[in-house]
Amino acid sequence: MTDVALPPHRSRTRDVLGVLSKNRLAIVGLVVLLLLGVVALFGEWLAPHSPTRTNIPNRLEPPSLTHPFGTDELGRDILSRVLVAARVSLQVGFIAVGLSLAVGVTIGLVAGYYGRFVDTALMRFMDMVFAFPAILLAIAILAVLGPGIRNAMIAIGIVYTPIFARVTRGSVLSVREEDYVRASRSVGASGPRIIVRHVLPNVMGPIIVQTSLSLAFAILSEAALSFLGLGVQPPDPAWGRMLAEARGFVRVAWWMGVFPGLAIVVTVMAFNLLGDGLRDALDPRQKSVIESRGHLL
Repeated sequence: MTDVALPPHRSRTRDVLGVLSKNRLAIVGLVVLLLLGVVALFGEWLAPHSPTRTNIPNRLEPPSLTHPFGTDELGRDILSRVLVAARVSLQVGFIAVGLSLAVGVTIGLVAGYYGRFVDTALMRFMDMVFAFPAILLAIAILAVLGPGIRNAMIAIGIVYTPIFARVTRGSVLSVREEDYVRASRSVGASGPRIIVRHVLPNVMGPIIVQTSLSLAFAILSEAALSFLGLGVQPPDPAWGRMLAEARGFVRVAWWMGVFPGLAIVVTVMAFNLLGDGLRDALDPRQKSVIESRGHLL
């Protein structure tokens, strides 16, 4: 009797990457983010001029070959400031979301798995934090901690923690009674071991999608806080801070606000496009639809 060759098993990661590769908008978002990552890492070397050096005789120069994005009210090169500020925005976004991801996912896992009093206590506290408007809560936290880039990261991290807690808890509730979880309990596995080895890997899909979307909102929040003077402090460049500086020169130097504003829009849109693509790729209900189309329009 001849053995029948079975098709090779395709891993979950390979399936997700295969579906994601057919989403053109998600690929565009990913490429833009990779370019932004390069700019963030090498912005100081890519900048044609010093981002903080003033040059009053050249103040408010329109875009030219020497200054492609023009200069600001102190004669600083806007292109150089936009490039260097990319590191600040991405750094704040990733660190703040990393903080909220670690705390929120832990709370969601514990609340969803153990339930009862633990679930009630943790989630009521998260609901209380979530009830405050995000930017107002961040401002209140910075009023206590004081302005600055480090405190802005902490404030944004606290603001987005309830979102990860709620998303994780909802996913845990749908898997905690699955057969593999019950089997682990029946052989005496501890709660933390079951959570780490069986529950967490099966709820990563929604968490990954939420991480991508939260990065976009975190960058917007950082820009808003810097615009209000609570985030990055001068003379260090930040996109939100540059928008604040451009307010008084809208009619005479439009370029001061347009280019940092475009940087914010492009970055946020790229994260949103990637997040939408990850959502579709990680949702089994979308897989057959995507594969039948061959691509997303």
